[in-house]
Amino acid sequence: MFNLLKPRGASKRRKIVGRGPGSGLGKTSGRGQKGQKARNTSPRLGFEGGQTPLYRRLPRRGFSNNDYKLEYAIVNLGDIDKKFKDGQVVNYDTLLENKLIRKKNKKIKILSNGKLTKKVSFEVSKISKSAESFVIKIGGSIKLV
Repeated sequence: MFNLLKPRGASKRRKIVGRGPGSGLGKTSGRGQKGQKARNTSPRLGFEGGQTPLYRRLPRRGFSNNDYKLEYAIVNLGDIDKKFKDGQVVNYDTLLENKLIRKKNKKIKILSNGKLTKKVSFEVSKISKSAESFVIKIGGSIKLV
């Protein structure tokens, strides 16, 4: 009724070691003679047999500013024009509500990509010079927080 068969070579026999010289893997079980690898253990990655490893021989150099770097969520004027109505306030909460920024970014910078046709007021961390001139030309207000 059912003729389900495994394809040839699908199940392989487990290697049986240490069963006499006739098996081909007797006595030392294919591990060679003596030494660390023959004794059923393997050193951790980067271990150099007791010699001072490379990661400790090399000097630690330089300074990384990564922990202190300020990251801004960048929002373009074109995106604000699509999502906001005339007279609305553009700040962290409203940008989050309109899904233009993610929660982890607290600081916001406005760039001038796209066109802004609506009169909106901004409460943001930073704004580029060109974006600032666009907003003022339309009649919007800018408050840096």
